[in-house]
Amino acid sequence: MMRLRSSLKSVRAALTVLLLAATLASADGALSKPFLVYFGTYTGTKSQGIYVSRFDPASGKLSAPALAAPAVNPAYLALAPDRQFLFAVNETDRFNGQPGGAVSAFKLDAATGKLEFLDQQPSGGTSPCHLAVDADGRFLAVANYNSGSVAVFPVQTNGFISPPTAVIQHHGSSINRVRQAGPHAHCIAMDSAHHRVFVCDLGLDKVMICRLNETNGTLTPGETPWAELKPGSGPRHITFSADGRHAYVISEMASTLTTFAYDPEHGTLKAEQTVSLLPPDFQGKNTAAEVAIHPSGKFVYGSNRGDDSIAVFAVDESSGRLNFVERQSTRGKIPRCFAIDPTGQYLIVANQNSDNIVVFRIDTQTGRLTWTGQTVEVGRPVCVTFVPLASTAP
Repeated sequence: MMRLRSSLKSVRAALTVLLLAATLASADGALSKPFLVYFGTYTGTKSQGIYVSRFDPASGKLSAPALAAPAVNPAYLALAPDRQFLFAVNETDRFNGQPGGAVSAFKLDAATGKLEFLDQQPSGGTSPCHLAVDADGRFLAVANYNSGSVAVFPVQTNGFISPPTAVIQHHGSSINRVRQAGPHAHCIAMDSAHHRVFVCDLGLDKVMICRLNETNGTLTPGETPWAELKPGSGPRHITFSADGRHAYVISEMASTLTTFAYDPEHGTLKAEQTVSLLPPDFQGKNTAAEVAIHPSGKFVYGSNRGDDSIAVFAVDESSGRLNFVERQSTRGKIPRCFAIDPTGQYLIVANQNSDNIVVFRIDTQTGRLTWTGQTVEVGRPVCVTFVPLASTAP
């Protein structure tokens, strides 16, 4: 049995390397193809819902954003694997007159970029702030921040969302009596190959680990049910390396990045390194927000709200540890989210409090960022999601 497990592990590792090589080999060809870029927002006087732009990776040009679909606080977006549907949380504390938020489904029109509203379900908690779709597009998992809960929803083949098959309520607190008096689920990520779900809970200083039953959509605690961070850290978001050997957690309250070794066979995370996102002489208030890994696996990026910067780190290939490269101003205020385009050539930042979207070019040899001169206006942007398209898109 041990030999069989070892063999399967080797096969999976080889397939991962081959897939990454194929992706990188096709990047040059992908440069000539356009993308749609969707922006989730906090709605109000400056925003009415989800916005869309067309991005040309050959020139780095981003078109003026247009309203793709009206929605209430579509703060985070997730794309279905087949790219036919887009899902959004509705970050509210009341929905249909009852306590809670919602999750919405839209059909994506690749020809126009418009979104057709399909369906909506209560999110299973208050203030849903993050969601993820499994690799087969069959299940949608949602993190509810204020209530500190997680819910799983089956997705029908037509994109409609069924009522939840699982709602898990977290319990506990941590040392910050103001921000950590109770659980706050802030991010959800899936390791679909091993049927696992990872939830960063800012209120507990833990990454919760569950197993997803892909037959009935239920959640059960993992063999090791959580990984702990330093008290008061406030883990916010998590991302995994392409080879599946490491995970990187950005902590909002401590403004740090923590490198974890990940054992996919047993679903365990082991902390190996924690680095600061801030300059040594930084004075003032800062909260970290988004983390992303470059498609090449060579660089990790994290955003600072307060310092209003993107911190860039190079990844040691053998250990997964991070080495500081630079900090780059986001040319706006409160960079709540950013995303790297699928070719790995550009990074687009959503600056929530300055109502602007800023485009940076990535030096693929060093990871450094250079502003392209491209800035467009979107009211209170909080999410960036790329959708690759055929050359016939608008």
